[in-house]
Amino acid sequence: MWRCVSRLEEKGSDCSSPTVNEEVLQAAVVKAINEVLASKDTLLSTLQANIETVLNKENDKATNDIDTKLDELQNELIRLANSKADYEEVANEIYRLRELKQNALVVNAEREGRRQRIAEMTDFLNEQSHELEEYDEQLVRRLIEKVTVFNDKLAIKFKSGIEIN
Repeated sequence: MWRCVSRLEEKGSDCSSPTVNEEVLQAAVVKAINEVLASKDTLLSTLQANIETVLNKENDKATNDIDTKLDELQNELIRLANSKADYEEVANEIYRLRELKQNALVVNAEREGRRQRIAEMTDFLNEQSHELEEYDEQLVRRLIEKVTVFNDKLAIKFKSGIEIN
């Protein structure tokens, strides 16, 4: 049996969430994977479109532009410092661009992670020629991000973003 674990339990309060039998949960996960396999042609084209549009490498270009501007500003900063001119405005712009670059790197890393999860799902769909017959822990860990338990249903979310109820 799966049971609720929450911050409230840690403080001594009881958790009121229902428990789900492990076999029921495993059967639901297998069913969700098989639903994905049954519509794999449609999903493969959708996943490919996601990779080519929303997640394309053009979005990663921002850091190159920032690097170019940073190089220019750093040269300007050195020139101003050597001439004993006020360089505070240039220095502030360098700090702003460094922060902007850091944020862009984080976004790019998240995008690359998503690209990788979609590629893994695509590989799985391409490799599978038949339905899954039994629960496979390694496969589930590779494909499933989370399972949410509701009173009347389970929601299985795949790491690629697909969700099956």
